[in-house]
Amino acid sequence: MMSHIFGQVRFVYNLGLETKISAYIGNKKNYTCIDLANQVKELKDTDAPWLKESPSQALQMSLRNLDNAYTNFFRGGGFPKFKRKFGKQSFQLPQGVYLENNNQIFIPKLKLVGIDLHREFKGLIKTVTVSKSITNKYYVSILVDTGELKPDKKPIMDQTTVGLDLGIKDFCITSDGMKFKNHDFFKSAMNELRIQQRSLARKKKDSNHYKKQKMVVALLYEHIRNQRQDYLHKISKYLIDNYDTICVEDLAVSNMVKNHKLARAISDMGWSEFKSMIEYKCDWYGKNLSIIGRFEPSSKTCSKCGSINKDLTLNDREWICPKCNEKHDRDVNAAINIKKIGLRNQPSVTQSEWIHCACGVETTTSLV
Repeated sequence: MMSHIFGQVRFVYNLGLETKISAYIGNKKNYTCIDLANQVKELKDTDAPWLKESPSQALQMSLRNLDNAYTNFFRGGGFPKFKRKFGKQSFQLPQGVYLENNNQIFIPKLKLVGIDLHREFKGLIKTVTVSKSITNKYYVSILVDTGELKPDKKPIMDQTTVGLDLGIKDFCITSDGMKFKNHDFFKSAMNELRIQQRSLARKKKDSNHYKKQKMVVALLYEHIRNQRQDYLHKISKYLIDNYDTICVEDLAVSNMVKNHKLARAISDMGWSEFKSMIEYKCDWYGKNLSIIGRFEPSSKTCSKCGSINKDLTLNDREWICPKCNEKHDRDVNAAINIKKIGLRNQPSVTQSEWIHCACGVETTTSLV
């Protein structure tokens, strides 16, 4: 039944996308999600009565998601893509879902379905997303309105602020000198991946052995992804628990991976995912996040005197400032500079808080 619903939701989404593209190319007309929903209603009564097997709200939500994707495209995002049969599948329901004894969930058309509840919650259920991973694991994500307000932001002080420099040799370096090791999860599994993918390539496509081996490869990729996410969650939670303000550099990852020598290493880091974790956890716990510009010379600037070493190369992991003779660890120095620039860019700080500016001069600032 779930497989039928996934397929019908995918069919409606792809049909809506094709209709919008054809209407715009032919008549420069834009169909809204309401227009498309009315067409789906006609389809149920004429050419596609099998669409009645799915919850009507799941079909409507797929069209709403399509409309949101189009809106994001005109705001600078990517153009919506057709959904594939092979890949992650999902459908959403805005109402009509409730829990039964914390071990069953009621879903329209499916009735009561057994679940393994990850954690209990209190609040009003808003939106429920049922999804299936490539490895045939089914999940229910429940969006709940708890009625709680967001906590107030912590005061911005130099002592409770940390700067983060993200790298390849070490994943994350703090301005306090702490280094989080890069575990190279993908690189560690490359030998096993090579063996399993070679075995997959030798099998006849779409045969039973091919499908079984394809699942082995998918499970291996899933294991790598789980390892990476677990590590990123642990680091981000540690930073949130120990600091009130986090300063991080805005990295253009999509441009950095164009370097074919570092592309695989950069992709294995998960910098964008780590930054997203920091953002929403700061929002949850009332912490401050300061993002500095990507063109700030954080690595080449001496954190003590503020002079810029223009001769510094990527191979120089340690260097001595030619002006003040201070010896620097490249990554720790960059993290310290990121902290200084991040504090300088804040609109307000605690009264009489000493801030070391990027120029290396101590100044006193008051509340704005």
